[in-house]
Amino acid sequence: MNLFNLEGRVAIVTGGNGGIGLGMCRGLAGAGASVIVAARNAEKGAKAVAELRESGGTAEFVQVDVDNEESCHAMVASAVEKFGRLDILVNNAGINIRKQPEEYDLAEFKKVIDTNLNSAFACCQAAYPEMKKVGGGKIINIGSMMSIFGAEFAAPYASSKGGIVQLTRALACAWAKDNIQANSILPGWIDTDMTKTARQVVDGLHDNVLARTPAATWGNIDDFSGIAVFLGSQASNFVTGTAIPVDGGFSIKG
Repeated sequence: MNLFNLEGRVAIVTGGNGGIGLGMCRGLAGAGASVIVAARNAEKGAKAVAELRESGGTAEFVQVDVDNEESCHAMVASAVEKFGRLDILVNNAGINIRKQPEEYDLAEFKKVIDTNLNSAFACCQAAYPEMKKVGGGKIINIGSMMSIFGAEFAAPYASSKGGIVQLTRALACAWAKDNIQANSILPGWIDTDMTKTARQVVDGLHDNVLARTPAATWGNIDDFSGIAVFLGSQASNFVTGTAIPVDGGFSIKG
């Protein structure tokens, strides 16, 4: 028995059209899952789907606004309509606004919380009945090093990512009876469009990351292919409520 075989499984990845989300889509599709690339940007979504198909995967794009509860429910309904079921949900969509805490207005703070945390809850609620219907499922929520550490330029982002870990634990407790496992991933410093922007606005970030990371390098999006397969597969059936760093050792270095 291949514990990592995802043939016959259906996965939704929010923010799956780029960055870490695309890396996870690559892993899930490569293991045999049918993947819904869910995102706002249809052009980027079409490119991601084309790439996955060219590599032999099965993928479709669904446009979603994760800040809108109805859109989250429509995304799940579309996945079930296209592929007949839902087994895996990856809540990856997220934003950041980098300022000193006193410089945010409340609308900006709420925007980050809505996109990074409240949307994950809405997507999980939408996915739950479909997973229960097929006898179980896998929820993978994307946290951050900011789920563990503080940073002066990321108060709302850190708040949202700390909340992701606690939400994951609550879901793991509540839905274990339905054979649904919920886990979170805590990415370290990964080379994405979001972190390219961070390097432009945070002095010394690049050198500090290299100095703190035992692997002495930034991660890349394909570093998330394997963890997506593990947490989406039978191999993780007795793993739930965890927060797993994928960070090259950043979080263990003093």
